[in-house]
Order: sequence, then C-alpha cells, then structure tokens
Amino acid sequence: MSFKDGDFVEIDYSAWREADNTLLYTTYKEQAEKAGIYDKGREYGAALVVIGSNGVVRGLERELKGMNQGETKRFTLEPGDAFGERREELVKVMPFSEFRAHNIDPAPGMSIDIDGIPSIVRSVNSGRVVIDQNHPEAGRKIIYEVKVLRLLNESKDKIMSLGKTYGVAPSEVKLNGGEAEILFSDSVKKNADYFIGKANLVAAVFNYLKDIKKVNVKEEFERPKEQTADKEAENKE
Repeated sequence: MSFKDGDFVEIDYSAWREADNTLLYTTYKEQAEKAGIYDKGREYGAALVVIGSNGVVRGLERELKGMNQGETKRFTLEPGDAFGERREELVKVMPFSEFRAHNIDPAPGMSIDIDGIPSIVRSVNSGRVVIDQNHPEAGRKIIYEVKVLRLLNESKDKIMSLGKTYGVAPSEVKLNGGEAEILFSDSVKKNADYFIGKANLVAAVFNYLKDIKKVNVKEEFERPKEQTADKEAENKE
C-alpha cells in the first residue's frame, strides 16, 4: 500500500535532534515523561496526517507516502526536508522601546509573537532586542521514528480524527447523505479554546471532505450541580 494526496493517515511518531539525540516531539506520553518534555496540557496519542496538506515537514510526508499500514520506519531528514535551513534575514534587531510600548519586558530565551510569526528573543542590550524568527530546529538534522497506525476511509472517522487534532474531540458524529451532525456533550469543556477549535474543525471538514455539504453542530449544557443544589434549597425555604 502507498498513500496518496488526500488520504487521512493516523500515525505514532517520535522526533530527535540528531546532534545530541534530544527528544523534541512524541505522541507517546510515557516517552515524553521519561525525557522530561511532558506537557500536561497536551493530549498524547495518534496524530493525524492528511497527505498533501503540508501539515507536517516535507521529508516526513515523503516517507509516509511509501509506507504501509502497520509499518514502522526510522529515518534521518536533512534540514531542508525538516524545519528548513537557517536564514540570517530572519534574525532581526528591534528597538527596546517597541516592546515596552506593549508592556513587554523582553528577556533572552523568551518566546513571543511578532506580526503573527513565532519569535525567540536572543539578546537584549543597549536599547536593542535581537529576535530570531527561524524555527528553533532550523539548520539541524532530525531523526524520526514513525509507525503507521491506520488509513481512515470513513467520513465519520475522519471528522472524529480532525476534532481530536483541533482539541475538540466530538462526543458523536452522525452522517446523513451530504450532512454531518457533530455533537459535543456537556462533558466537553467549552472554554475559549473550544470555540476556536470548533470553528477550525468545521472549516477543515469543508476543506477536506468534499462530499459534506452541510455541518450541524449540537452542543449540550447541563446546569452545574452546585446551582441545582442551591435551587432545591431555595424551593424548600
């Protein structure tokens, strides 16, 4: 089996910086904990790759296209096929006053957003701030170990996997012809990230699943237990 553009493929993977064998990314919780990079705000487990969508580095997608379901492969990517070569024009000098105008006190190593571009503060001195907009792993060889878990063929499974990717795993998905009904039960935490993720999910469904013409989103909200108890107490009085 080989994968083609548009295929939905779920994988497990780990990636290391070749120079010092530092683990950078992994879908395995235990591996992240052992390496000291565990992020409690992240959900570990299978990662979705939509082939041809440029959602992963070029070299990883190229290797995936030639793999089979259930296959595990380890390979090393050159910088150009990973996070790119370092570009000196992406290292910039900005006036310190520009940061203070936005109530930011820059310090070396700080990650900030500059005009929508993730940036790292490299140094601060003499009223100048040097920022680096290269990817942190630009210019480095990266080792990947990838296992292809499964190819998703059903639209329902694709929508569920897209939801997990955007941090809003649906409680249930129903399909009826060209319509998709996506349910988020009360157990799904509906914070600011949820509403952003929901919008991204709907956009992705229309982008990748051309047979879906309409998406209905259903949300459940239950009265908090403490409010219910307070209401019962009021009624007794």
